[in-house]
Amino acid sequence: MLAIILSSLVLMFASLIGVIFTWGTLEKFIEKNMGLLVSFSAGVFLVVVLSLGAEVVTHSSTIAIALLWIALGAAGVSLLFKLIPGFHHHHGGDHESHSHSPLDARRIIFSDALHNVGDGVLLAASFAVSIPVGIAATVSIFVHEIIQEISEFFVLRQAGFSVKKSLAFNFAASSTVLIGAVGGYFLLDTFSSLEIPLLAISAGAFLVVVLQDLIPESIRHSKVKKNYSKHIALFIIGSLVMFGFSRIVGQGHSHGHDVGHENEYGAEHVEHTNGLFHNEDLHDDDDHGHSH
Repeated sequence: MLAIILSSLVLMFASLIGVIFTWGTLEKFIEKNMGLLVSFSAGVFLVVVLSLGAEVVTHSSTIAIALLWIALGAAGVSLLFKLIPGFHHHHGGDHESHSHSPLDARRIIFSDALHNVGDGVLLAASFAVSIPVGIAATVSIFVHEIIQEISEFFVLRQAGFSVKKSLAFNFAASSTVLIGAVGGYFLLDTFSSLEIPLLAISAGAFLVVVLQDLIPESIRHSKVKKNYSKHIALFIIGSLVMFGFSRIVGQGHSHGHDVGHENEYGAEHVEHTNGLFHNEDLHDDDDHGHSH
């Protein structure tokens, strides 16, 4: 349990580490090119959507069911945020001249929070197999999260949030990893059965963010500044960076569902996210994993 909590805390602080480092070293560049960086974020989150969608399709009984869950996620998020009031945010002194964009920051925060619950379930399942698998999952998610959280920070800043509020909301969304991790530790089978619907709804929610917020904002900003080629280039770069980091860590964010059942059912082959861990290399005794 301690290892799971510590790993969850590491992932929560990933939402701050990457952003603080980026902001501290590139603050002037970021402020000057915030609109362009939204295009970068759109590319990043498009890859997130495609990765989650592919994973849901792979692990669902049929493609139709997978697409239905994703569609329900997209429709549900769209309806939810039409019914609830928006955030009332205020600019800090460093951002008084910022003009409000139509970005709905609530959607990306909600989508990220939902996604992080799934990450928590993955952690619990991975540590249930062994400590090495759990550590590998933590590293994989950590690398992925840094890029994603930096991109989310850009979106929140463009939506009008101050630096402090952007960091606070990033951290709050990341903290939901504890829900999945702790819940998965005590009720792994139950939480694992919810993971596919959870990932599908998250994919649908992120899809709404990309199609209704990020891409329209990118187009709006490119029309104002007449720099279409730069926006397209940043969008492509964002996609390639996210895809590249995912490939470097071995399809970095794949949620290994077979891992979640290995400790209980003793499957002959453990298929973890990075493809490096196999049953012959793992130890399923109680000294390394949580017994259910």
